[in-house]
Amino acid sequence: MTGATVFLANIPSPDRGVWEIGPIPIRAYAIFIIIGIIVAIWWGEKRLQARGGRPGEVVDIAVYAVPFGLIGGRLYHVMTDYHRYFGEGKNPIEALYIWQGGLGIWGAIALGAVGAWLGCKRKGIPLPVFADAVAPGIVVAQAIGRIGNYFNQELYGGPTTLPWGLEIYQRVNPETGIADQLSGVAVDHTPIAIVHPTFLYELLWNLAVALLVVYVDKKMRLGHGRAFALYVAGYTLGRTWIELMRTDDATLVFGVRINVWVSILVFIGAVVYFIMGRSKGEREDLALLRGDGTPQDPAPIEVSEDAEDEAEAKEAAEDKEAESSDAKKDDEETAKVPAAATEAKDDDEGDKKDEPEAEPKKD
Repeated sequence: MTGATVFLANIPSPDRGVWEIGPIPIRAYAIFIIIGIIVAIWWGEKRLQARGGRPGEVVDIAVYAVPFGLIGGRLYHVMTDYHRYFGEGKNPIEALYIWQGGLGIWGAIALGAVGAWLGCKRKGIPLPVFADAVAPGIVVAQAIGRIGNYFNQELYGGPTTLPWGLEIYQRVNPETGIADQLSGVAVDHTPIAIVHPTFLYELLWNLAVALLVVYVDKKMRLGHGRAFALYVAGYTLGRTWIELMRTDDATLVFGVRINVWVSILVFIGAVVYFIMGRSKGEREDLALLRGDGTPQDPAPIEVSEDAEDEAEAKEAAEDKEAESSDAKKDDEETAKVPAAATEAKDDDEGDKKDEPEAEPKKD
């Protein structure tokens, strides 16, 4: 296999992840995060309304959940990768540069849940109902967000000779010529490394998890937070093996990346919740919980044969009673006719008696 063939078979990286429009930098990472949030809210709206919610409620709750989630995601990233921002030669202020990438999903979920709880409380919506509605949208948003990592040339795996290997280019700041893999521009399209595209692995895995959640939710009518638990379990299962492939710097616990340990613990918790949640019954109907609607999918009411016979007998009795009433009315009308005729005859005879007798005519 020639070098040219290998080049054509691999996945090229973008030559940059930032575009300058005057003094304003437009970052691909931020764009895809925003797109992901929009998709999650749009899909969550549809799913919550199918559960008895009102239009616009997911947007109202997202006003709380999204900022909390972004702050939580950044805090988790900074705490678990503190060596990037603190220490000799580091700039702690960069911990606030969220636009440069770096959001930890666990912090985003944890603090985002706090924001969602505040929003749900104001709207009178149980948090598990909201969580089930937005679950597939969240994991799709995560998939979209991974495209931002692709533009940033970050979070990739180790070297590979597979045909779908990701090409990594040398990027430099065009003004200073200093190497800048995150915000710089590629010198050329000659790869300095060909690595596992872990961003792509996670993107595809997340889309598969979204499909799984939708399918199982439709078949089993998941409720009480079980759809959200299924999403968490599915995501963490994939995140564990993908995390083990990554080669970027990370905090280690007993020689293993910290996100691997977190994924394992969260996976176990999600599975336990999903199993135990079966005892809570089928999906809640938000309209019924509020008392302002009818069931979205009312179950068919089964009627026994005895009940059907009783209903038929009652209907027959009502018909018979109605026929008897009609016959009685007909008899009364018939009786009124001769009586009226007799009265008219008596009136005529009385009139004749009252008339004076004619006097005899004199000659």
